[in-house]
Amino acid sequence: MLQPKKTKFRRQQKGRMKGNAQRGHELAFGSFGIKTLENKWITGRQIEAARIAVTRYMQRQGQVWVRIFPDKPITKKPAEVRMGKGKGSPEGFVAPVTPGRILFEIEGVSYDVAKEALRLAAQKLPVTTKFVVRRDYDLTQNA
Repeated sequence: MLQPKKTKFRRQQKGRMKGNAQRGHELAFGSFGIKTLENKWITGRQIEAARIAVTRYMQRQGQVWVRIFPDKPITKKPAEVRMGKGKGSPEGFVAPVTPGRILFEIEGVSYDVAKEALRLAAQKLPVTTKFVVRRDYDLTQNA
């Protein structure tokens, strides 16, 4: 499961997610990718499940890049605990994503394989996504 080796602080405030992605909104490594269309927290488990779905479908061909990392600690108080008495203990880590953020990128496989692999990945994620192709990619060629 993805999580940081070390964090400066154990707990973090929730924060607000508004507006579109200012960074990580263009394909940087691969020819194909999926970008999110809404604000959401994506957990380390969800990212890992999507990554496994992609690599299984591609049968270890091509290359996959995961463009998000869960580095925000999420706390939770135990069940049936009264209000107050401080903030809960860290439960896991999430990656906050905003619309336009590229989540996964793929290179080295055909258009059809990439589209299906990323569709399977999108089913594992709690956000609506859109399949994107590099601007200068030639659809007539078969990688």
